[in-house]
Amino acid sequence: MNSKLLVRLSLIFNYMVFAVLLNSVGAVILQVQRTFDVSKAEASVLEGFKDLPIAIFSFIVASFLPKLGIRKGMLIALFAVAAMCFLMPVIADEFWYFKVLFAVVGVSFAIIKVSVFATIGLVTDSPKEHSSLMSTIEGFFMVGVLLGNVFFSLFVNDSDPTSQSWLNIYWYLGAMSLVAALLLFFAQINETESKRENTKASDEFFDMLKLVAKPLVLVFAASAFLFVLIEQSFMTWTPTFYQDVLKVPASMGIQAGAVLAGALAIGRLLAGFVLKKIHWLTFTLTCTIFVGACVLLTLPLTSDQPVMNETITWFNAPFVVYLFPILGIFLAPIYPTINSVVLSALPRYMQSSMSGLIVVFSALGGTTGSIITGNIFEAYGGTTAFYFSLIPIVGLCLILILLNIQVRKQAA
Repeated sequence: MNSKLLVRLSLIFNYMVFAVLLNSVGAVILQVQRTFDVSKAEASVLEGFKDLPIAIFSFIVASFLPKLGIRKGMLIALFAVAAMCFLMPVIADEFWYFKVLFAVVGVSFAIIKVSVFATIGLVTDSPKEHSSLMSTIEGFFMVGVLLGNVFFSLFVNDSDPTSQSWLNIYWYLGAMSLVAALLLFFAQINETESKRENTKASDEFFDMLKLVAKPLVLVFAASAFLFVLIEQSFMTWTPTFYQDVLKVPASMGIQAGAVLAGALAIGRLLAGFVLKKIHWLTFTLTCTIFVGACVLLTLPLTSDQPVMNETITWFNAPFVVYLFPILGIFLAPIYPTINSVVLSALPRYMQSSMSGLIVVFSALGGTTGSIITGNIFEAYGGTTAFYFSLIPIVGLCLILILLNIQVRKQAA
């Protein structure tokens, strides 16, 4: 097999494994409320235990990873996650263990994401190829989210909220992590261009901090923060929204997260083709406007839903149950596109550092979005919580225009 192709397949599979683990937070938030009698506000902190370690360790990872080695770092992350998954069904009988699990997953993902983003630059030869591969990998990330939500729903006991049988899924997730490590072991990555000779890790770290002062990076930071705030608000709270607002069974609520992820996957995979024909700003602005339109069109349909009926299935559910996930198709392409735009504008030796900053800004946005949505959800209801997304959606439109201005200045 072609060495570059094996590397690309390895990146895709590694990303899919972490897609399942990271985005299981929505299903876990729903299940800890049912199994351990945890409130919505308490459960919302799981997003923070996942995202804050990503933000903190991305600074460290991005500067030390070139010295440690991209491939070696990813292998360490996969083995750490596998160990935590295998422990989960054995000792997880209290809420605190889920915090530890997501913290380890967050640290490991910081390594994986910085590594994957840096490696994309090593196996592509042009900005268009970079953007296409980025969208493809992010598309498969959403395929992983879809499969993970479906998989989780199969382990949920709708009739017994206190049942802990759903924890058995972690045996399979641990095995997936080991398979991903095996595939990566046989992939050979030429890391030469990601390194600078005669530089210390501390120098790499301070160079990364200097990147933050660039206007291009500052504007990008705002766009990434706002996007992930919007995305994670929907992704994390969709299972709870479907059960509490749309009155469907818990397992179906988790499956709804899979449907939303499927829409995101379709959007990102299609973006890989569309971006070859359309300027990125026109494309992302159009997508953002359509996301806002979907929110305004679908949320009014959520009022006056009947009392939850355990016999509701995908064959007899209200129309809004099918309509809501469509926004994922338009939401999907924005994030990989802006990531690719800013990475392509920088030299390859700076892309590892920039990848670290991308992860930081994304993690902070995800945590903020989840906690805000969780608290508004508990205080005012799920419909109001999702209407709140219109504020960052408008902000994102303005920031995308500013980002295009900075990219043109960088090119000049």
